[in-house]
Amino acid sequence: METIYWNLNKQIKGNEFALVIQEAASEIKMGNTIAFPTETVYGLGADATSTEAVSKIFQAKGRPADNPLIVHISNKNQLQGLVDSVTDKANQIMDRFWPGPLTMILPLKKEAKLSKKVTAGLDTVAVRMPDHPIALKLIEQANRPIAAPSANRSGKPSPTEAKHVKEDLDGRIKGLIDGGETGVGIESTVIQIKEDYIYILRPGSITKSQLQEITPFVEFSYEKEVPDKSLNHEQIPRSPGIKYKHYAPNGSLTIIKGENKQKVMLTIQSAIDEAKGRGEKTGILTFIEREKDYDADLVIAYGSQSRIDEAAHDLYAALRMFDENKITTIFAEGCSEEGIGLAVMNRLRKASGNQVVQV
Repeated sequence: METIYWNLNKQIKGNEFALVIQEAASEIKMGNTIAFPTETVYGLGADATSTEAVSKIFQAKGRPADNPLIVHISNKNQLQGLVDSVTDKANQIMDRFWPGPLTMILPLKKEAKLSKKVTAGLDTVAVRMPDHPIALKLIEQANRPIAAPSANRSGKPSPTEAKHVKEDLDGRIKGLIDGGETGVGIESTVIQIKEDYIYILRPGSITKSQLQEITPFVEFSYEKEVPDKSLNHEQIPRSPGIKYKHYAPNGSLTIIKGENKQKVMLTIQSAIDEAKGRGEKTGILTFIEREKDYDADLVIAYGSQSRIDEAAHDLYAALRMFDENKITTIFAEGCSEEGIGLAVMNRLRKASGNQVVQV
């Protein structure tokens, strides 16, 4: 299959914009897969009501069938055909954070015309309204909900630029809209409301403190099902990004974490020196403040330790850069888990297969 490429980088209005959106929406209607930018990462979209179309997402990505997809909508009216009910608290959250990087797990309407592949057979559906003009217009023009996970091969770092999508999916999907770099750089926060509580199933740029502006009862539950069942291998997670190793570079990745930054640095450099002695090609993921203090084949700073949002924005591009340079052994500095730092560490842990060393 030859993938159609449309370039809308930094162009979000005018005749060319309208024409590209119309062409891409037509492909969605015909049951094809289109990669498009959102404010978080690039998504791989297909008609959420068509099992044949949704199957193409799983085929292109090599994605496990028990990993549910997020349904993207362009206005709240579309919820009527998807979910059984929306509580007052859910409406409050939507009004506060939509459009934006927040996904809500909602009760699935029994007669909803959604493919069971989207929900993995669960009685809930993950829904969000993206905050990106290309994404919103595409959904609006397609006139149907669009199921869209990240537009990468399953398990690899998510794409934050169109070139990342090309690297993974060129020839596997029908089309790709290049809208430039994404803004946030990591996937949406995923929540589920249960009685008085908001449970965070996957951390993202919408933080616990922001959700507590709606209610003080916010808990992290991203290693288990809501409300109380431990997530094991047989269970189907209600949120994507929980069950499997994700976001991983080709080389082995280990996170070194500790309050004493000098000790963290010495531990990383010692490990790098040992790896070099074994003939490994080495890489370090650090912060601007210490970028020049390390010696490795490739040292990448993914932002300032005082601006963890920068680290979130640059994380996946950095992990892909290690692959481009064929780095086999990578050590990463962990960061504070306050605010968006929790989401950054969540993604790093997933990428490393939970290889974390505390010093």
